[in-house]
Amino acid sequence: MNNSRVIKAHLCMLIAEIIWGLMSPIGKDAMQHGISGWSMVTFRVSGAAVLFWTASLFAKYEHVSLKDFFIFGAAALFGVTCNQCLFTLGLSYTSPVNASVITTTMPIFAMILAFFILKEPITLKKAGGVAIGCAGAIILILTSLAAVNSKVGNVQGDVMVLGAQLSFALYLSLFNKFIKKYSVFTINKWMFFWATIYVTPFAFNDIAALDFASVETTTWLEIGFVVGCGTFIAYLLMMIGQHTLRPSVVSVYNYVQPIVAVVVSVLTGIGTFTLYQGIAIILVFTGVWMVIKSKSRKDMEAEKQAKAI
Repeated sequence: MNNSRVIKAHLCMLIAEIIWGLMSPIGKDAMQHGISGWSMVTFRVSGAAVLFWTASLFAKYEHVSLKDFFIFGAAALFGVTCNQCLFTLGLSYTSPVNASVITTTMPIFAMILAFFILKEPITLKKAGGVAIGCAGAIILILTSLAAVNSKVGNVQGDVMVLGAQLSFALYLSLFNKFIKKYSVFTINKWMFFWATIYVTPFAFNDIAALDFASVETTTWLEIGFVVGCGTFIAYLLMMIGQHTLRPSVVSVYNYVQPIVAVVVSVLTGIGTFTLYQGIAIILVFTGVWMVIKSKSRKDMEAEKQAKAI
């Protein structure tokens, strides 16, 4: 494989994860300066819809059948709407440190759902990873329960961010084969189109009540970062990286996001970092690593075939 292509892929993954790591504290700061959680969700999904539809004009056209059009609507409910609503609203309550750490638990939910939906086997290593990762999540929630302010954490926010990871894992389990039919631009322009339709009725009152003139320029720039960089550019960079790098290599970059979020949150004073949060991070990271490194049904079947030969 071309070395320059590999280096480019690594840089794309690194930049994408740094952007996502910055998104939590930046989004949190915007929601502390006149922007409600519902308003942020609306700006994010509608802004991303505009960006992906614009970008699709310069990409190869793909016809979407009426059946697939409605399947996109179902996929958008879990992959974008519930995922981004729960994450953004959860972030408005809890600390960016907790939100970014909980985000890394998605592979654990994906493994559990794969067992029930895709009939993937659960190995001892997977079960251990789930147990350890869940222990870390519980410690985070208990830390939030004892917190005196949202800089440490908030139970409601933590649970909502966990729900966001469950929603996205459900999306991957139910629609994994379907989304492989189309390009990233076709997928996202229709997913965010549907998400905008879903979110607007719930967010209408917040948007209507928003005093746009009173919102500071810095806050608008933060919203622009969340929409343009965190929802559009970072996703495209991740896709470039995934096309070249092995899944095991890509998964390592997931740990960059919470590290960036923790450092920036503590330095800016938006969040704090406690000993218990440190223990929780180690447990969550270990659990996720064990789940990612565990063998899938496909791997096991390949090993059986190799032994039979």
